[in-house]
Amino acid sequence: MVFGQIVIGPPGSGKTTYCNGMSQFLSLIGRKVAVVNLDPANDALPYECAVNIEELIKLVDVMADCSLGPNGGLLHCMEYLEANIDWLEAKLKPLSKDHYFLFDFPGQVELFFNHDSTKKILTKLTKSLNLRLTAVQLIDSILCSDPGNYVSALLLSLSTMLHMELPHINVLSKIDLIGNYGKLAFGLDFYTDVQDLSYLQHYLNQDPRSVKYRKLTSELCSVVEDYGLVSFTTLDIQDKESVGDLVKLIDKSNGYIFAGIDASVVEYSKISVRQTDWEYNRVAAVQEKYMKDDETED
Repeated sequence: MVFGQIVIGPPGSGKTTYCNGMSQFLSLIGRKVAVVNLDPANDALPYECAVNIEELIKLVDVMADCSLGPNGGLLHCMEYLEANIDWLEAKLKPLSKDHYFLFDFPGQVELFFNHDSTKKILTKLTKSLNLRLTAVQLIDSILCSDPGNYVSALLLSLSTMLHMELPHINVLSKIDLIGNYGKLAFGLDFYTDVQDLSYLQHYLNQDPRSVKYRKLTSELCSVVEDYGLVSFTTLDIQDKESVGDLVKLIDKSNGYIFAGIDASVVEYSKISVRQTDWEYNRVAAVQEKYMKDDETED
């Protein structure tokens, strides 16, 4: 059984930095890590790449040869990778014996909530290599400072979860910078737990751009609440404790935590009931560490 993460999120959310930091952390705790770059536009990698899609196809070549813009070019690249999945399988198979995979994907969000190529690629890899993957979706924590942007992030996260059909963890990245974004309307746990979204309506109504969409926004928030799937954890990629806490969540979601234990009901139950209030306490600690007392409104 092979384990790994697919790292996704909008441009600027910190995916490449995450892969670099996460690979270093996992190596320090004794895992052999293979980072797989599947972003054909990422030509300045800060990490050592085990597999690079640019050996197969480059975005700049696609844009020139097919007269496409960057968005259309990325879609073409993913479709080309799907058609040549044998190339990727051949690259990954020798590594699958003893490596943990980190897949660094492009930042074009259409690839993960309404385009089928990425989903089909991962489905084929899961079956052929017996992969157990968790989708780690990074959302820049700056979006919490604007209610409209936060609602957009919720919709993106929900759409991606439903489309990808993988174990999924939503992460508020760059949490160490959240104190630079001004006051938040609520405590950090409101945004991580996705609590009663009706409280956002007051703040949305204060923005003249949002008033005329008040009913639409209310209905969209109801959709998010009705599904009850979206929540967030937080991450400071430069903090070992923060990265370690996230690794625990990922290991539990994709089954890595169960790989080394005997298949007994007792052992599984010990893990499943462990630290039931851990996430709540951790969010409180994050708020205390990175947010001043006057950075949330009363």
